[in-house]
Amino acid sequence: MDQTVKWEKQEGNNGLLTVEVTAEEVAKGLDQAFKKVVKQINVPGFRKGKMPRQMFEKMYGVESLFQDALDIILPHAYGHAVEDAGIDPVDQPEIDVVTMEKGQPLVFTAKVVVKPEVTLGDYKGLEVTKLEETVTDEEIDEQLKSNQTRLAELVVKEDAIIDGDTAVIDFEGFVDGEAFEGGAGTDYPLEIGSNSFIPGFEEQLVGAKTGDAKDVEVTFPEEYHAAELAGKSATFKVTVKEVKGKELPELNDDFAKEVDAEVEGIDALRTKLKEATAEEKKQLAAQTLRDTLVEAAAENATIDIPEAMIKSETDRMLQEFGQRLEQQGMNLDLYYQFSGQDEEALRTQMTEDAKSRVKVSLTLEAIAKEEKIEASEEDIDAELEKMSAQFNMKLEDIKRALGGTDVLANDLRFQKTVEFLVENAKIS
Repeated sequence: MDQTVKWEKQEGNNGLLTVEVTAEEVAKGLDQAFKKVVKQINVPGFRKGKMPRQMFEKMYGVESLFQDALDIILPHAYGHAVEDAGIDPVDQPEIDVVTMEKGQPLVFTAKVVVKPEVTLGDYKGLEVTKLEETVTDEEIDEQLKSNQTRLAELVVKEDAIIDGDTAVIDFEGFVDGEAFEGGAGTDYPLEIGSNSFIPGFEEQLVGAKTGDAKDVEVTFPEEYHAAELAGKSATFKVTVKEVKGKELPELNDDFAKEVDAEVEGIDALRTKLKEATAEEKKQLAAQTLRDTLVEAAAENATIDIPEAMIKSETDRMLQEFGQRLEQQGMNLDLYYQFSGQDEEALRTQMTEDAKSRVKVSLTLEAIAKEEKIEASEEDIDAELEKMSAQFNMKLEDIKRALGGTDVLANDLRFQKTVEFLVENAKIS
């Protein structure tokens, strides 16, 4: 694109591009615009699309081509101007056409928000304490107990309800003496301590026995999904029809094989659980260490983050959240109904995390630049080979799915930067 470019840095992360596109480039844009527009015009005496340019301009004026010509010229002109100025925009520009005439250069300005400068603080020699990786016998005992509970059988009991029991109940709820819709149930199995009912409901059934009738007094949470009940006091008339307690299986070899068919017995199960827990703790300790160092480096950096970057990251987080909901058979609209939130409230909730993510990303980018950290061709090839084996795909297909290797190279560069922080940290 034949043009001249001037970049003026302004306050904060704002700046102004002034671009002058040559008259020759403008003429090419007008030619392309005419070829597009003339195909849509019916003129007596001419086949569609064959109207002479001179007659068109006489009838409609050359100005009628300006908008289409701008649509053709501006994207290329702006893109080249950004490259020439060596800037990194983070939002759509605000473009203003200063002058445009036939046979004359096109002059336009673009107000641009650019990626902010990062002033790094301390990032080498950061002090951090690594999480404990030792696995205790007590932890394995807790896992076995959890499996006992999972495999427990429910048996009818005559004793009073205790935490963990399942009470089969009939109930009906009243607000201001009136029964409300959705507040009644019959033969409902409620596990005490599951917190599946309104706060305070389950605890009031502890001590009751089969056949007991009890009034349970509760208050609906202020954020309750049914607006007409939110914050209201309610009375539930409850009848306990049956109480079932958990009968735990014995910790023997049969139990071990039910938990894991591949083990020989209870001792082998304990060993396998200990090994798995040790690996989980090792990975968690390593990830927590990396996260702590990255957050500390970002905290020490000074960055004036543009709102546009925070908004873009919030958009990305919202999209990711929606995708996770869809994997669970839900969507954002249903989530808003159940949670009582709307999109604005969810965005507000995500904003601080989005800001933190952007700051971390900018900090890592600045450290990589400062320390001249790059992903080599060997790094990229090794990662592609790993992905090829993992997904059972050809290398060419992997590259095509990624849309090239630029994004992968940037991810690897960030990973190497994080490892640099670990290698240069003071770990206790």
